[in-house]
Amino acid sequence: MRILGIETSCDETGLAIYDSECGLLAHVLHSQTDMHAEYGGVVPELASRDHIRRLTPLLKKILKQAELELADIDGVAYTSGPGLLGALLTGASYGRALAWSLGIPAIAVHHMEGHLLAPMLEKPAPEFPFLALLVSGGHTLLVEVDAIGRYRRLGESVDDAAGEAFDKTAQLLGLPYPGGPALAKLAEKGNPTRYRFPRPMTDRPGLDFSFSGLKTFALYTVNNEPRDDQTRADIARAFEDAVVDVMVIKCRRALEQTGLQRIVIAGGVGANQRLRAALKEMAEKRGARLFYPRIEFCTDNGAMIAYAGYVRMQHQSPGDLQIRAQARWGVDELVPPA
Repeated sequence: MRILGIETSCDETGLAIYDSECGLLAHVLHSQTDMHAEYGGVVPELASRDHIRRLTPLLKKILKQAELELADIDGVAYTSGPGLLGALLTGASYGRALAWSLGIPAIAVHHMEGHLLAPMLEKPAPEFPFLALLVSGGHTLLVEVDAIGRYRRLGESVDDAAGEAFDKTAQLLGLPYPGGPALAKLAEKGNPTRYRFPRPMTDRPGLDFSFSGLKTFALYTVNNEPRDDQTRADIARAFEDAVVDVMVIKCRRALEQTGLQRIVIAGGVGANQRLRAALKEMAEKRGARLFYPRIEFCTDNGAMIAYAGYVRMQHQSPGDLQIRAQARWGVDELVPPA
């Protein structure tokens, strides 16, 4: 079975082909970063229009890479949500129409389930059950994963997602969009002892996150300190260290509460090297093991959608021809494949 995956939930157009026998055959990705950079963030209308322009050329490119024809595709998986509604509709409409024209099934995929399953594309892949930390520009979630579709949300951000806080703090420091990777790079030059930022919601029980206060603390620090390059690097390091510490503390609590011995980290912020190193150290001290996708599959991509679609399509009816796009869709609303 060969599944074409289509990802258009935000500002990346990703396509991939997953083969049930050979694994991932090919994947392509177009990022809209340069287009949105002058606005300091994603402009939904521009994102939707760009997806429309990119889908067909990327489809031709990926078929050429995989040395396949359209007739060789057995099913289409598209991101149905959550995300920007207009962007989702472009991929959903394209995927559903393509499948209908070829007489093959199409299936709607949950964006965060795609991220959650992205480490399954690596070797070794994590076995169920495991704890998943899903961190991106729009989501920060701790999920107990028993099996495909059996997800229990343990904690989430009550305000800004971690990636959003990274981007906003980067903007305060005068860094270019997208801010998260730029802040992490600047933090490498920072003095880890000059500033200490608070670790929100770690002084109380629970697994929820809060990052808006941390962002405000960064604002006050930036406004009250010199604007030289070293100070900016020191502030970036203090902010990153605080976010990493909060993540590690919450994950350690979740492992203690659930008794799980495997932890998965995925999503754009999951590419942060300091976060990966800290989680790995914590997990090893507890006799647990950390899993994560390769860097290129941390951000939005078609490969994770193709794989998630393949898993679902094995046991789940694709349903009717309705085009489904949902801006909001909780991962704990999913059900196991029949």
